[in-house]
Amino acid sequence: MTQSDDSKQSRVFAMGDSISIQYGPYLKMHLPDRFPCDRLSGESDAFRDLDVPQGSNGGDSDRILVLLSALLRRPDFRPDILLLNCGLHDIKRDGTTGEIQVPLPRYRENLEAVIELCRNSDVSLVWVRTTPVADAVHNRNRHPSAFRRHATDEAAYNTCADAVMRANGIPMIDLHTFTRALGDDESIFFDHVHFPEHIREKQGVFIAEQLVRLWSENYNSSYFS
Repeated sequence: MTQSDDSKQSRVFAMGDSISIQYGPYLKMHLPDRFPCDRLSGESDAFRDLDVPQGSNGGDSDRILVLLSALLRRPDFRPDILLLNCGLHDIKRDGTTGEIQVPLPRYRENLEAVIELCRNSDVSLVWVRTTPVADAVHNRNRHPSAFRRHATDEAAYNTCADAVMRANGIPMIDLHTFTRALGDDESIFFDHVHFPEHIREKQGVFIAEQLVRLWSENYNSSYFS
């Protein structure tokens, strides 16, 4: 890599659920200056209830697709890299009916639509794999009507996203495996699905390092242009 290559700025825009909001400050802190990082506005709104997507919480793939479509219609929105994850809200199951929030076929269609939007807008997509779900932790002592999540659904949706991204040549950052290796189910979660501060920091550092690695490996290819 030449010196001019190394100094070229690549603007990063991060979209995702509340997990991405929580590791976001550490991601931004540990990215080199040549990767200025921004995200959706409305962080205070998002923190009112992390289980209800609002503000900077991108939520499920339905909401991500709507938000991204609107952003890309703005002439001032032209990031070089879209760092994206969604899945945890897609796999919510109604506590009464068991119905899943976004069925797997629609999840696949939404991801493919996001890829097409990025291609048409010359934005390089980088996918972040969905973090773990532990049934015993997530569904413990929940009200009968409260939504549930299950590790089997999380695995199926990650597998679906893996296939979509690989088929389209989209780089992936495996936050799932990284987080899973940080401890057992009782130690890594802060609540039903979120992580304590020291885990968030490690996630942010990991994603920053992986993004820089991907950029370095692909700078001279057609992907990061």
